[in-house]
Amino acid sequence: MADGAIYNHETVVLDGETFSSCEFRDCRLVYSGGEPPVFQDCRIDDCEWKFEDAAGRTLAFLKVVWGAGGKAPVQGLIKEITGGGGR
Repeated sequence: MADGAIYNHETVVLDGETFSSCEFRDCRLVYSGGEPPVFQDCRIDDCEWKFEDAAGRTLAFLKVVWGAGGKAPVQGLIKEITGGGGR
């Protein structure tokens, strides 16, 4: 668990990590599809998100679904993620 850390121009692997009151500035944030990270009161500025391995394959799959006419299901997932799903 990182508590109060400041990351500048770093590559930070997110899988399974917990970050509390951290700042990420101009970083590369890498998620590979493992245990989701936890962010508590963190600030993220001008960072690049990199999705690798299982996470990257999931995004590639969603792109294929979208391109095959599955725009509505992908948009439904986005609404669910952002809390706009009405559930």
